[in-house]
Amino acid sequence: MFEYEILVIILLISFMGLIFTGFPLAWVLGGVSFAYLVISLVLLNGFNVDTYFLDEWNDFAIIVDRIWAQMQNWVLVALPMFIFMGLMLDRSGVADRLMANFTKLFRGLRGGLALTVIVIGVLLAASTGIVGASVVLLSMLALPPMMAARYSKSLATGVVASSGTLGILIPPSIMLVVMADQLSLPVGDLFMGAVFPGLILGALYVGYVVLIAFLRPDMAPPPEKAETVTWRDVLAVVWSIVPPMLLILAVLGSIFFGVATPTEASGIGALGATLLAAANGRLTLEVVRRVSRETMLTTAFIFGIFLGATAFALVMRSLGGDEFIGGLLEGLPFPPWGVVLTILFIAFIAGFFLDWLEISLIILPLVAPVVDALGFDLIWFTVLFATTLQTSFLTPPVGFSIFYLKGVAPPGITITHIYKGVVPFVILQLIGIFLVFQFDDIVLWLPDQMY
Repeated sequence: MFEYEILVIILLISFMGLIFTGFPLAWVLGGVSFAYLVISLVLLNGFNVDTYFLDEWNDFAIIVDRIWAQMQNWVLVALPMFIFMGLMLDRSGVADRLMANFTKLFRGLRGGLALTVIVIGVLLAASTGIVGASVVLLSMLALPPMMAARYSKSLATGVVASSGTLGILIPPSIMLVVMADQLSLPVGDLFMGAVFPGLILGALYVGYVVLIAFLRPDMAPPPEKAETVTWRDVLAVVWSIVPPMLLILAVLGSIFFGVATPTEASGIGALGATLLAAANGRLTLEVVRRVSRETMLTTAFIFGIFLGATAFALVMRSLGGDEFIGGLLEGLPFPPWGVVLTILFIAFIAGFFLDWLEISLIILPLVAPVVDALGFDLIWFTVLFATTLQTSFLTPPVGFSIFYLKGVAPPGITITHIYKGVVPFVILQLIGIFLVFQFDDIVLWLPDQMY
């Protein structure tokens, strides 16, 4: 058994090292899995191709059945639909109208533009779930007027990056769909459980902007000419909110009231986003072609990693990796809540170097059984884990929101400005994680109301 534990440790170290070589992650997962399968079969069996060797090889051969089952998974059908919905909504013109109307509504407030970005970020998060698209869209819409209004570059970039990442947590979220598949949990429960944590993060962002605008007016200068808000402005905001709210109600409302499953609701969302684009005159054959192609590429990327992770998990379990990791966690000299905090700390640190997808596919399935054995609710833990992983989009060096933002930021905004800007929002996210950890009803109350 000792030899297998050593192989598990070397397997994990090899995987972590190969990630930084630049090879596609799916190939790294699949290649490492196959290599260590052969190593374990050959070295630990003395180069004897005996019955045990063949039995072990036959055990690995079930990877074919695992892949087939993965492709048949009804839950994962929601992935391409939600991706299509998000990409189509970004091209529908809804965000442009929201930005224009909210800017007029908040024009007399200090930090009004930053508040506008946060509100739109929450609405986009509940409508799209695609972080890259949201960050890029908010950057192009909000950064130029914020720079023209002499906002601090760090505050402007921090608000845009953090608001854009809300889409990975607030449902419909592709991360929650993946986690539900990995742990065999109801997607609807995770969606409902993540609503309040996502809104709490948005509220923390708003509070921070209001506070910084009051304490440091140079970072969010008051408007030079404060115009009076009219009822026409208010009605314009309400009218621009109606379409995305109807889409949110169609998707999440159909799940909450039991009208549709999450998979069926994803199809409703895709159709709704397409109708919004048509209503705004943005639906063309070229738009449909581009959205369909990006949906196909993104889905293929995710499923490629799925297949590699399936092979990796199979070899890991064959070597006793899950028992090894579970034994390490259960052997920690902490109470049960200390073990959960240790897991969250590991996920937070891993987010500096890994994407949420790798962590969800590799680390989460290993630690969830331990948390379940300790008596914690898996819905609560999974949402808490997802909230922790949201920080991975903002933490260097692999903070994808930082790279998305830098790619479209106006001249004069450096990576240093972005790093300084996201630090306060990472701290706010840690506060949000603490609140969810301390008060589990934040997650569990809404799913309980579904029944």
